Amino acid sequence: MKVGLLAPPWVPVPPPLYGGTEAVVDRLARGLVAAGHEVLLFAPGDSTCPVPTVANTGRARPDEIGITTVELAHVILGHDRLSACDVVHDHTLAGPAIGRRRGAPPIVTTSHGPFTPEVSRVYQSFARRVPVIAISHAQAVQASLQGVHVTRVIHHGLDPDEVTVGPGDGGYLLFLGRMHPDKGVDAAARVARAAGVPLRIAAKMREPAERDWFEACVKPLLCADVTYVGEATHAEAAMLLQGASALVNPIRWAEPFGLVMVEALAAGTPVLTFPMGAAPEIVEHGLTGYLCEDEDDMAKRVIDAQTLDRAACRAAVMTRFSTARVVEEHVALYERVISSRRPGRSAAEPGRRPARARPASR
Repeated sequence: MKVGLLAPPWVPVPPPLYGGTEAVVDRLARGLVAAGHEVLLFAPGDSTCPVPTVANTGRARPDEIGITTVELAHVILGHDRLSACDVVHDHTLAGPAIGRRRGAPPIVTTSHGPFTPEVSRVYQSFARRVPVIAISHAQAVQASLQGVHVTRVIHHGLDPDEVTVGPGDGGYLLFLGRMHPDKGVDAAARVARAAGVPLRIAAKMREPAERDWFEACVKPLLCADVTYVGEATHAEAAMLLQGASALVNPIRWAEPFGLVMVEALAAGTPVLTFPMGAAPEIVEHGLTGYLCEDEDDMAKRVIDAQTLDRAACRAAVMTRFSTARVVEEHVALYERVISSRRPGRSAAEPGRRPARARPASR
């Protein structure tokens, strides 16, 4: 099978630093090739994913994120360049709305963000003819409430070999993500201070709004034991996870997935989080971390997290969140979509639409 992968124009694949969607596309591309499939990737010209690539006309454009004309020009060219594939997996928002043309290969798309009313109207325009993949059952429920048909739920994953299990003996907690109120960086600082355990904050902070929020809400909480170490590269993040006794992830929004939690578990690091969005589908309460009621509860669970079996955290990734599992589920959908092109059938129609989020364990 020849699979075309269309990535957004904003960040290289894989991302040099922060970039969730691009990391997902990179892992899927490499996983498909390892499984014996042919892959053609359309991505920014400075991408380094080790698969055959049809480059866009230029480098990644992170400073132009959200500019409609930039995205439209990218996806139009992308669908043209991937027209010889058996199926195109589009990871943009605009591409599926304009990419389906007579004689073109079938398209599937993954929604990587929340189904806001505005975003949902875009998906409603094509969800019955282009299969939509949700990345969690919680996100699929949100889509259903907005009137968007989801064909399949496929959790993100990673190659366990990317991350080595660490002993967690660094004597610190870790926050890993970006400097944004929704991510709860300030809450992580308060939790660490209340628990009396050092915290290292590794977070993306490039945009003016991120810097402003840091100055106002996070910087006043820093001290000798609560430190901001900057934005971590993949290698740096892996080392930080290996030494951390727990990942503190006090999200304040219904995050569609949360790949950082899987990355932590792969390193054997338990996760402390709130039961919002997809978190209950990732963290097994009392086994791989704790789904906490509030900041006070999270601070009390810091010591409990240090007693959890790091091998069990790693095992959860091996069995539930591996790239091999991700590839298998995507290939099954691709094959069904290709076969469904017979007259009178719609590829987006079959499939179960979950009625509720499914927690991992509680």
